[in-house]
Amino acid sequence: MLGNVGAGLLCCLVMLTPSVSLGATGSEVVVPPADTDANEKVNELRIDLNMLSHGENRDGGLSSSEIDNKSRFIMGRERLILDYHRQGLDTRLNIQHNGVWGQSGKGAFNIFEAWARMSARNGLFAQIGRVALAYDDQRIIGTNDWAMASLSHDVLRVGYEGHGHKAHLILAYNQNAENLTLGGNFYENGAQYYKSMLTAWYHYDVPRLPLGASLLFMNIGMQAGNRDNDPHVEYQQLLGGYVSYRPNHWIFEGSYYRQFGHSEEGLKIEAWMASAKADWSPNTRYGLEAGYDFLSGDEYFAVPPSGSIGYVRQYAIKGFNPIYGSHHKFYGAMDFFYVSTYVFGFTPGLQNAFIGAHFQPIKGLSLKADYHYLAIAADLTDMDKTLGHEVELQGRYAFSKDISLSLGFSYMTGTETMDKLKRANGDGSLRWGWFSLIVNPRILSTRW
Repeated sequence: MLGNVGAGLLCCLVMLTPSVSLGATGSEVVVPPADTDANEKVNELRIDLNMLSHGENRDGGLSSSEIDNKSRFIMGRERLILDYHRQGLDTRLNIQHNGVWGQSGKGAFNIFEAWARMSARNGLFAQIGRVALAYDDQRIIGTNDWAMASLSHDVLRVGYEGHGHKAHLILAYNQNAENLTLGGNFYENGAQYYKSMLTAWYHYDVPRLPLGASLLFMNIGMQAGNRDNDPHVEYQQLLGGYVSYRPNHWIFEGSYYRQFGHSEEGLKIEAWMASAKADWSPNTRYGLEAGYDFLSGDEYFAVPPSGSIGYVRQYAIKGFNPIYGSHHKFYGAMDFFYVSTYVFGFTPGLQNAFIGAHFQPIKGLSLKADYHYLAIAADLTDMDKTLGHEVELQGRYAFSKDISLSLGFSYMTGTETMDKLKRANGDGSLRWGWFSLIVNPRILSTRW
């Protein structure tokens, strides 16, 4: 079967390169179309610099095992982005460094993106390399750009885009190294969380209507066992869809996904989530939004008194996992959910009801205020469902097209349930302030 897939992908790649041939030395030689003007500039190179300075002041909400519940720090992230384009070919190299100010060592250097995309005039394309994937509202697959390192994937992506249709097939297979010893195909602690991934995504924009809909299917292989005892791969699946309707002054969004298959421990997965959101913006100056998210949770959740050991035998995982999404965007800016974990790794799910408003009083300045009511989804013995109430204030000012400053402050009143499930330390009041300064100039743009 893999041989047939490989042959099909090779045929697709051949079809996608009608304007490229190999010279006698094996190097690429561009063969321009017959109707191309000899003086036409067919190559384009862009070099961009993206610099992010981000600071936070946290007060409360950390695990009781932490010595100090208060923290102040500044992080920096720098990216050098090189984009090249010509007819039928696009490439990108995105070199990234990130670290905390004053951190010992040199921080972390890595290649965030490095890919080549070959496309044909009939809408077919193939892309290979390290890619920052983002689909629909980024709830399931997103760049998670709030995290300094962000998310990218080593993949082969092939598909078609045209006439209102978009169809993508994504394939990934990860290893720690190329050698065949010391565990062979066993995969752990790699750059990606999964061993293998197959994703199919289809999107359709309805003609003459501001309506778009997507279907998403994922088959994810997770490394299970260990090097010396039954090393194998367990597969879990995700299936669902996303709809967006944008009539005048309104944006309506909705999604529904189910997870099934088996976890790394071999437990059956039976989880689901649903979301709905509405945004009303009568003009560019102001608008209102409201929505509701429901993510299923585990029915058996051990919460023993602090200092003791809890154990529960679980027969199925019912806690939904939004896997590779941009979590910070959805479940409260303080990132208590789906970024940090609950005690003992179980999840009772989440209900997130929110309402907010956004304003633009003057050119370049945007303000936003949101309220979240947060509760668990599962019924837990002797425990109220309410987790807390969170208020968020954010502001952004663009000094120019490539310089902007964002500020934010969040306040949360947590309940006894929040304290038990998260082992939060403090008096139930949690505060968090932050700023982000972004400087992203285009250094060079040239054509020849």
